[in-house]
Amino acid sequence: MPQITINGKPMEFQKGQTILQVALANEEEIPHYCYHDSLSIPANCRICLAEIWQPNPKTGKLESTGRLSPTCHTHAAEGMVVYTDSDKAKANQKAVMEYLLINHPVDCAICDQAGECGLQDYSHEYGRGESRFVEEKIKNPKKQVGPNILLYSDRCIMCTRCVRFTREVTQTNELMVEGRGGTEMIDVFPGMALDNELASNVIDLCPVGALLDKDFLFQQRVWFLTKTPSIDGITSSGDNISVEHNDGRVYRIKPRRNAAVNQWWITDEVRYGWKFVHREDRLSLPMLKGQPAGDAAHAAQAWTTAIEAAGAALAQGAAAGRLALLVSPMLSCEDAYLLAHAVLAHDANAVLGVGPVPVDGQDKTFPNGFVVRAEKAPNARGVRMALEAVASSFAGRSAAAVHDAAGWCAAVQSAGAKACLVTGNYPSAWQSDELVRAVSGRALVLIDTLPDRLTNAADVMLPSCTWVEKAGSFVNANGLLQGFKAAIAPLDFARSESQIALELDAHRRHARGAAFAVATVRAEMARTKGLEGFTADIDPVTKVATVQADMELVAL
Repeated sequence: MPQITINGKPMEFQKGQTILQVALANEEEIPHYCYHDSLSIPANCRICLAEIWQPNPKTGKLESTGRLSPTCHTHAAEGMVVYTDSDKAKANQKAVMEYLLINHPVDCAICDQAGECGLQDYSHEYGRGESRFVEEKIKNPKKQVGPNILLYSDRCIMCTRCVRFTREVTQTNELMVEGRGGTEMIDVFPGMALDNELASNVIDLCPVGALLDKDFLFQQRVWFLTKTPSIDGITSSGDNISVEHNDGRVYRIKPRRNAAVNQWWITDEVRYGWKFVHREDRLSLPMLKGQPAGDAAHAAQAWTTAIEAAGAALAQGAAAGRLALLVSPMLSCEDAYLLAHAVLAHDANAVLGVGPVPVDGQDKTFPNGFVVRAEKAPNARGVRMALEAVASSFAGRSAAAVHDAAGWCAAVQSAGAKACLVTGNYPSAWQSDELVRAVSGRALVLIDTLPDRLTNAADVMLPSCTWVEKAGSFVNANGLLQGFKAAIAPLDFARSESQIALELDAHRRHARGAAFAVATVRAEMARTKGLEGFTADIDPVTKVATVQADMELVAL
């Protein structure tokens, strides 16, 4: 492969790559603001300028043009030698930083971007360290440019990433550059709000504190946050995300790059749809026939009592006739696998079904290929796959059919099921009249996170975890299997569906329940026909990161 030398380091490159792209691919830092992998290259911030020497095709000697060139816009060539650490390049970096900071307010102490700000970082690495500007700064207004986004025009460095995003990625064209020179600023077109399905991605694109998230504003300092890699638990897209949390509370969700799934983006629906995780009315203690099975001071005993009651209901239902299991598409593959084992161990011919799959409108595809999914459940395909595989593995089972929600309701009544195990975990109301009628008059064990129509009607209600509180895996709309990790501890005394399934199975065997370990369960699943893909490496990211700040924290 051809080679280029950047700051004394030889690097291989592919034809068509720019110097900056080669450097970034080889973890060689070149400062840049306006460049982004997904957007066009305007080369307008000028901080990436470098000295470039190239071999003369006639003599073979290295020659320089004598001027600095933008590395983001200049293609790499065989034998090229690039310096971003020469005196001339460093002088340009200092000058660019000085110009950018002339009218920039000194409000880092109250800016939400502090700790992850490209302007702070580059000012420290490439700036002068002091300002020579003594004139009055130009002040620009703060604006609401959309339902979720605030624009602090004072802080904008005019990299135009946000403008190019609305022109090139969403092609909705809400943003523009208004004015010239020192009065130049970003704004929305008159009568247009920045309110498309991907609008809030401009917050992530902004390298400074100009575009900020109203929802996260003044909520938490970023250096206190821990980032846990996860998967979209709201829709069927399978978007890769980072759950950012502190002290057991989620503060924001941001996209995690995956070129094959969601590129660099997530929808606003995924970004803000996690609020039900911290709803004040979350179910936290088991209930028997609408009454608490115990109090918080004796939660372990309450769980023991509830598991015994649930196990007895399933055993009696199996002895009297037929069991039925409805697994929500909001659950993980591991949850479905263990719940199916727990129920089929009682009744090998139990009626199996996938819970209601919410659909809102139709899929929408943006010009860049990003798809907003109409299906609002993360794992309908994975749940079905797990149920079918487990059902097929039970010897003597008369049928391995897995019903949809409507088919399950009909099958429950036609089979005369005596007891039902139903799971929810939806972010909003989900129980239809048809479902309520189907389980009426039968022993009902309900596993759910939020109160709903069946909460008080259930013989046993067991509180469960949301997807950010447990580990597991989802299969997205394209059939891609992806793992995710627990970000925060379960609310109060809630337990994951996998853990509940293990305890129900242990009660059946009169044994002590084991703690759920996702790796152990996946290894077991991988030995099941139809689930061979459940290997340890389905987790794309194994590292949990804490956002690092440039400043030292001192305990007072």
